[in-house]
This record gives sequence, structure tokens and C-alpha cells, in this order.
Amino acid sequence: MSEPTPSRTRLTELDALRGLGALCVLTFHYSTRFHELFPQAAHVPFSFPGGNYRVLLFFTISGFAIFFTLDRISGVRDFLINRFARLYPAYLAAMLLTLSIEYLASATQLLIGPAAILANFTMLQGFAFIPEVDGAYWTLTVEIAFYACMIALWWWAGLRRLEPVLALWLIVRWIFALWPDMPERVVMLLVLRYIPFFIIGMLSYRVWSGQRSWRQQAPYAALALLSVVTMESWDVAMMACVLLAAFAALIAGRLHFIAIRPLLWLGGISYSFYLIHQHVGFVVMLKMAEAGWSPWIGFFAAFLVALTLGTAINRLVERPAGEAILAWWKKRRVAQAARVEGPAPSQA
Repeated sequence: MSEPTPSRTRLTELDALRGLGALCVLTFHYSTRFHELFPQAAHVPFSFPGGNYRVLLFFTISGFAIFFTLDRISGVRDFLINRFARLYPAYLAAMLLTLSIEYLASATQLLIGPAAILANFTMLQGFAFIPEVDGAYWTLTVEIAFYACMIALWWWAGLRRLEPVLALWLIVRWIFALWPDMPERVVMLLVLRYIPFFIIGMLSYRVWSGQRSWRQQAPYAALALLSVVTMESWDVAMMACVLLAAFAALIAGRLHFIAIRPLLWLGGISYSFYLIHQHVGFVVMLKMAEAGWSPWIGFFAAFLVALTLGTAINRLVERPAGEAILAWWKKRRVAQAARVEGPAPSQA
């Protein structure tokens, strides 16, 4: 079932794109979203709706990057441990820190009940329609569903004929358009609202890795774009075209100019930064507004706090905990292999 490992190395521009996306979503949340939730509080005098598209960028990146995991695993358990090590330690740290700050600040509008908090420890609360500790966590439900679909596809069908399966996936999405009462959990589990963007990333990876050419991928890319055009608003359709063009430029080596150190650094901590930025930033801006500070000072103070905490979680939890879990799993697998092979025969 394993596919040949690509000879090319990971693109640094992916981290730059993650960093750019992180900046967009923070600006959206600290301007547009903050004003929506707290209209009575002073806020920066602009709105940044572009942050809505940031998740589409991240989903496209996930579609591309999923193969970096699939290409080096040998079983479902490997995949599960790899994703757990990557996602859960930072998530747990960010969630506990967010809760602590909300309670200390008495931010009642942001708090959820004890049962919902317990459900959030599973990372699966979205599938049960339970509120998240931080509203930004909704994308994790989409990512987890995508991982489940991809590991099922990898395990049962393999990846050699991936593109026809992606076409069938898009057909199911059109069925959803014709059947709006399709059960919501089916829609969530099959990632039907966002699958064209994951597919753009997957098609791009296959070209980058040398497994396909753009000429071979063109019909499937056209199907993905058609799916967006026929089911989404014009601006989302434009975003799909921009993302496809951006990943084509990435593969052609024309995005080196975005690989600047600040974006690469932010991209490197983007997961922890994303997890901690929203509600903690809201608390900072609310407290600054109550103290009579300019909303601009509150905006940049929240940015600095999110950056500091995101970096701390990345350096102190995400990286070391993830590496420790993977090292433990590797050691366990070696021990299991040794037991299966049995003791070496004794020499006469």
C-alpha cells in the first residue's frame, strides 16, 4: 500500500504560506470578529474580511502536506500516533491556558459550561455539536474528518489511482447540493463543504512529487473549480482560482519571494499561534479598552501576547512533546518487531 517516497524535500514556502495565513486570520479576528462579538468595546477602525479565506488556504496546504505523513507510515496506528503527536499536546496546552485566562479575567461571554469543557478534551466536540473552548477550534473538526477520510482511502484503495476517487468525492459533494437535508454528520465526516480546497492541494502535491503532470491533473482541477463555482459565492470561487494558481506557482519555483524569515518563523509556530490567539487576544483587547487605552494599542498588545504564548507553546510543548511521543512509538515498534522475530539462533 505504500507509495514511493518523493525524492524532493519539503517546500519552505509552505511555512511562509502558513505564516501569511496566520497573519490574515489574526487580523480578521482582532478587527472584524472582535467588533461583532463586543460592539460596545472600542475597536480598531477597519474590518478585514479576508480572514475568512484564510481557512481555505490552510485546507489547501493540508491537502498538499498530508502526503508527507502518508508517504512515511506503514499502518493506521502509525498515522494515528503521528497525528496525535502533532496535534494534541499543543491543543491541550492552549486549551488549558485559554480557559485559565478567561476565568481569571471573568470573560463570561467567552466561557462555556463544564460538560462542554470536558468534551473539548477529546478534540471531537465538533462532531457532537458541542461548543468549543475557543471558536477557532472549529477547523480542527474539519481537519480530523479529512484525516479520517484520507487514512481510509490510503488503507482500502491505495493512492495510485487517487484522482478518480477525488472525482467521485466531488460528485458526492454535488449530491449534497441537490440534497440539502443530507445528515449533517455525513457532511462533516466527508468534508463536503471544503473538499475542493483539499483536492487542489492534493493535485498540486502529485505534480510536485513527479507522480503526475499538470496536463494529467487538469481535468480534476477543473472539476474542483467547477464544484466551487456551482455551489459557492463568486468570491469563494475566485479564492479557489487564486489558490490553484498560487500552488502552480509554488511548484514552478515562483514563490521564493515569500520565503522571508518573519513569515517562515511565524509559519513554524502557526499551529500553536492559531490555537491560542483568538480568545486570549479578545481578553487582552477587552481589558485594554476597559483601562481606557487606544484600540490600536489593544490590537498590538493582543498580537504580542498571542505571539509570545504561541511561541512558548510551540517551543515548550508542541515540539518536545511531539518528538517524545514519536520516539516512544518508534522504540515500541522496534521492541515489537524484535519479539516477533524471536531470539537470534545460538552459535555452536
